[in-house]
Amino acid sequence: MKFTVTLDRDEDGIWIAECPAIPGCVSQGTTKDEAVKNLDEAIRACLEVRAERGMPLTIETRQLEISV
Repeated sequence: MKFTVTLDRDEDGIWIAECPAIPGCVSQGTTKDEAVKNLDEAIRACLEVRAERGMPLTIETRQLEISV
């Protein structure tokens, strides 16, 4: 499966990685690479738990650009 993820840096310099298609699937790292690696593990764990509980694996998401 392929997922679109977000990668942001917080005010303390920690990288936060999130998979919007899987509710609650978030991880972090001190580097971008570490955050993405940790998110990969989190995605796998979240999918496993959602499957065990009979929940939909993902929810529909869309990326939009909005000019302000």
